[in-house]
Amino acid sequence: MFGGQSQRYACQEAWAGALLRAVTVLQQQTLGQAVRYAGVGLHSGNRVNMAFLPAPANTGIRFRRIDLEDKPEIEARVDNVAQTNRSTTLGKGNAKVQTVEHVLATFAGFGIDNAIVELDANEPPITDGSARYYCKMIEEAGIVPQGEQRTTYRVSEPLELQAKDSLVSVFPHEGLKISCTSSDNEGRFSQFLSVEITPETWKRDLAHARTFCFFDEIEYLIKNGLIKGGSLENAVVIRDDAVLTTEPLRYPDEFVRHKILDMLGDLSLLGYPLAGHVVAVRPSHTMNCELARMISAQMRKPLVAMQTFAPPPSSRMQEVPSPAEIQAMLGSGSSLDIHQLMKILPHRYPFLMVDRVTRIEGNKITGLKNVAANEPYFQGHFPNHPIMPGVLQLEGIAQVAGILMLRQAENVGKLAYFMSAESVKWRKPVVPGDTLRIEVELLKSRGKIGKAKGICYVGEEAVSEAEVTFMLVDRNA
Repeated sequence: MFGGQSQRYACQEAWAGALLRAVTVLQQQTLGQAVRYAGVGLHSGNRVNMAFLPAPANTGIRFRRIDLEDKPEIEARVDNVAQTNRSTTLGKGNAKVQTVEHVLATFAGFGIDNAIVELDANEPPITDGSARYYCKMIEEAGIVPQGEQRTTYRVSEPLELQAKDSLVSVFPHEGLKISCTSSDNEGRFSQFLSVEITPETWKRDLAHARTFCFFDEIEYLIKNGLIKGGSLENAVVIRDDAVLTTEPLRYPDEFVRHKILDMLGDLSLLGYPLAGHVVAVRPSHTMNCELARMISAQMRKPLVAMQTFAPPPSSRMQEVPSPAEIQAMLGSGSSLDIHQLMKILPHRYPFLMVDRVTRIEGNKITGLKNVAANEPYFQGHFPNHPIMPGVLQLEGIAQVAGILMLRQAENVGKLAYFMSAESVKWRKPVVPGDTLRIEVELLKSRGKIGKAKGICYVGEEAVSEAEVTFMLVDRNA
């Protein structure tokens, strides 16, 4: 639905009523003028100048890194989620933006559909740990209606995701309602709140709630390179039964309100305003983003069915890229989305083990696999205790490694067959909601034989690794 896709967007809009179970309500909105704010990032500790800028209809929300060459933009879509460790990070190519959830919650709370967020560092300013100052920016800029209509996605049937002690689900509902229970691992400071999300309730009931953490988490966060810009000026710290803060709590149940704030920002990555009742018990950024992916998959199902029975447009005959085009896609510094990957790799559901390539540099490549709760192998591996099979992580390493081999024109369209796997280690289970980052280095390439070393990460922790040898063969061999 973004720039350069106007025909596709118009087609989707024509089908929206019957296919997406969506209703067109109100007009799209953007900002009346540019507004700016400077501060420090919570996790990076970097000084940053940020601007909210108006954007044309159907642009969506985008983050623009003006400190990087060519000023790359990252669309605020769940497909671009790169990491969810204590915050939500978006990535596209070599560009990343960390801790986007408070900014996104502000746009979603006020009903802003289109805006550009300009940054000269990798993280928005944390301000006081809430969205209070972002709200002031929106009020200063003003909200302007646009000519295009807004399409709200209505959840068509219940969805549920559970991992460890967290549970998130969504049910059909006329508006957006979030009911959330928050507590720590020991059940301390348990709080519950249910709220219908409107611009009024957003500003009054949620926007002022500050981020918080438990004192015993601080050592872990520091060791993992986080909260470099954190202080009691921008976060609430809970130590045993005491609440450490520079001012009194803004709400008696401020912690659960901030959880809802985070969830609102993460769910906005759906790309459409959402109508549904979200019920969450001890949610996290990982669970929020996985729920957004599940809703996105539900939203696409009718559209896929319609496209299956519709006559194929003539342009589809031109979608298979030439060897030269594939080489161009696989140049150094490239990134690949799922549509490009499916033009390059022959694998398909349920055996396509990479959703996105974020980096190609020389003999190194990084791919992402979002481990969804509805992966078919979780039905038997294992019931009530889902774990991603280690052999499928090996397959992911081989597929990502094979992409590097396909940089040679003569290898385009080949299949990568396993020959051997050495030095295999599985260090930690991979469960639904995890994002598997697959980093591969091609060690040897001779003719059709390749050898690569791959390491799979969840966050910054290695979960598996192996050296794989594979052979490329013709599809019809």
